[in-house]
Amino acid sequence: MIRDELAQLIKEGYNALGELGFAEFSHGYLLYHWADQQSLKEARVYRSAEDARQIAKYDSSGAYRPLKGAPNLPRGWLIELTNIDDLKKALDFFYPGAINAWLVHRAGKADPVCLRQTLNRQTGMYRVTRQLTENQAQDLVKEACSSDGRCLRTILWGIEEGHPPDFLPCSKSDPTVDQTGQNRAALPFLCLEACNLFVATARTAMKKLPR
Repeated sequence: MIRDELAQLIKEGYNALGELGFAEFSHGYLLYHWADQQSLKEARVYRSAEDARQIAKYDSSGAYRPLKGAPNLPRGWLIELTNIDDLKKALDFFYPGAINAWLVHRAGKADPVCLRQTLNRQTGMYRVTRQLTENQAQDLVKEACSSDGRCLRTILWGIEEGHPPDFLPCSKSDPTVDQTGQNRAALPFLCLEACNLFVATARTAMKKLPR
């Protein structure tokens, strides 16, 4: 079961995911923003996995966070959880499917979907994204998916089928690299297919091109 695999990963030394830090304590598990690890005594304390859903919704300015992988989680909170099931649930509220995707990848069963396949499925007003050239697509991915301010996911898909994302910095496609740049023992936060927000960004980019 995933709960047991998560518990084992923690025993192996993993203590972070995206902008999150987590640790065992006497009554269960602590979950917090990694940048607050030295000031947790000042954090507002929550005690339910459901609280993670609300915290993950908005950034520090109160603006809605449509992209779960964006490095803009608010700070100043601490969630105390009594068991591994609640920790798994809270992590999923912050980063849906992240642990599952990593376990599937580690088992050699992940099947990344290339960008061309994703775009070729688009219809209606998003159909225009099918016209992206490979160079245009590469430039757009570099800009829209950068770990520096855009998205903390590790990209495993390329532009065309059978081609790895070798146009990206090696670190952006390496599951062993902490995308925050903090060199923590972080669980990989994998991207197996371009998200809907990227497709929307691609549409905007295509509409701006001269006809």
